[in-house]
Amino acid sequence: MNGVSKAYSLTGWRIGYNAETWLTGEQSFIGNTCVEFKKRHDYVVAELNSIDGVECLETDGTFYVFPNVEKLIARLDGINNDLEFSDYLIEKAGVALVPGSAFGSEGHIRISIATSMANLQNALERIKKAI
Repeated sequence: MNGVSKAYSLTGWRIGYNAETWLTGEQSFIGNTCVEFKKRHDYVVAELNSIDGVECLETDGTFYVFPNVEKLIARLDGINNDLEFSDYLIEKAGVALVPGSAFGSEGHIRISIATSMANLQNALERIKKAI
C-alpha cells in the first residue's frame, strides 16, 4: 500500500480522492518531478548548512528538511527556543515554518520544500537577512 502525496506531489491528499486517475494516467512526469525535488532538497540543505549555527542533515524522500538550530538560537538575543525562533522568522522575515517541538524535537525547525525553487531562494534569503 502506498499513498499519492509524494510520488504525485499531492501533499495532504488521501488515497480516496482522485487516486484512480493519478494511478492509471500518464506517469512519465514522475521522473522529472523527482529530479526537481532533489534539486530543491540539495539547495535548501546546502544553504541551511552555510548558516552559522545551523546543522541540516540530508533527507531521503521527504518534502521537508528538519535542521537543528539550537546553536543559532543561543546566539540570538531574546530567542530562547524553536517556538520563539519560528515566531521571530514569521514576524521579521515573513517566512512560515514549524517548530520542531511540535514533533518532539526541541531546537529544530521543519521547512517544507514542496514549493518552487524561487520561493525557496526567497525564503532562505529572508531568513539569512533576519538572523
